[in-house]
Amino acid sequence: MPLVLATQAPGEPEIFASVQGEGPSAGMPCTFLRLSRCNLACVWCDTAYTWHFAGDERPHRDGVEFDRAANQLTLGEEEVAARITALGQKRLVITGGEPLLQAPALARLLGHLPDVTVEIETNGTTRASPALDIRIDQFNVSPKLAHSGNPAELALIPERLDAYATDPRAWFKFVIAAPADLDEVLALRDRYRFKPDHVFLMPEGTDSETLRDREQWLAPLCVEHGFRMSDRLHIHLFGDTRGT
Repeated sequence: MPLVLATQAPGEPEIFASVQGEGPSAGMPCTFLRLSRCNLACVWCDTAYTWHFAGDERPHRDGVEFDRAANQLTLGEEEVAARITALGQKRLVITGGEPLLQAPALARLLGHLPDVTVEIETNGTTRASPALDIRIDQFNVSPKLAHSGNPAELALIPERLDAYATDPRAWFKFVIAAPADLDEVLALRDRYRFKPDHVFLMPEGTDSETLRDREQWLAPLCVEHGFRMSDRLHIHLFGDTRGT
């Protein structure tokens, strides 16, 4: 099966060069590959065009339904690899949606890209196939808390979180909308023994004002508990836009 990609514009795959905006690699130049489809449905998702298509009854706060044909396309691995290579970056961030839903095709893609460092952005509910796993240098795992609107039995899979917690390539990035969300993070930290210096707290928000307001109370919580704080650099630089 070919890869199923999100689009920057109808018919144009979302493959672009930029700087990483979040997590442990923030500020590093890279190529982004955004895939389509997700097994979760976060009510505040800022890439709902990868999954909230017409007829999808899962809730989203904006209530917008996207046309699948305009927001999703398929491409063969060789063409995707050629587009990535043409951008000239040594680091590749594969995001979504949930990219690990397409693990077999990703493994084939990376066979055409032997010299890139690979990050996977994942919600932590699934695993990379063995053929893909050996090519991944960094997992950016973002378990979804209750305010995402996802039931815990779908969003927090003990077997998967146990595996990521013991993988030195894994970093954990929690989206925080209110101070009370930290209680869930602390409970997950204790249950799965996450290393605090591998845990990032990141404010939920799609505009600079909201991010800055929330960082005012988020930074002291990071200091108190030994967590790291992640900004969202791409929002400050480009706004909430595709292909950035």
